[in-house]
Amino acid sequence: ATHISARLDVGSCNLLYVRGEGAGLSCDKGMVMEGTGDDRWTLALGESTRSVVFKFLINDKVWSTGEDYTTKSGVIAVFAPLF
Repeated sequence: ATHISARLDVGSCNLLYVRGEGAGLSCDKGMVMEGTGDDRWTLALGESTRSVVFKFLINDKVWSTGEDYTTKSGVIAVFAPLF
């Protein structure tokens, strides 16, 4: 499985989502990440034969800035997205 982790404080009433392509992600609807600490979010994705391309969103509405993120399938990847 592919594990995406983000280090980001989104505030107490917000959630962090991921949208993209590969490993079960969609560009139309985000998958909510699990808050595992004050500023740590994680998401476990399924298997994929190709790289996973994605962006982070706050409350599945506000997109992270910059280029899309890319990671290989089957790894644990940690990011620090900017908004």
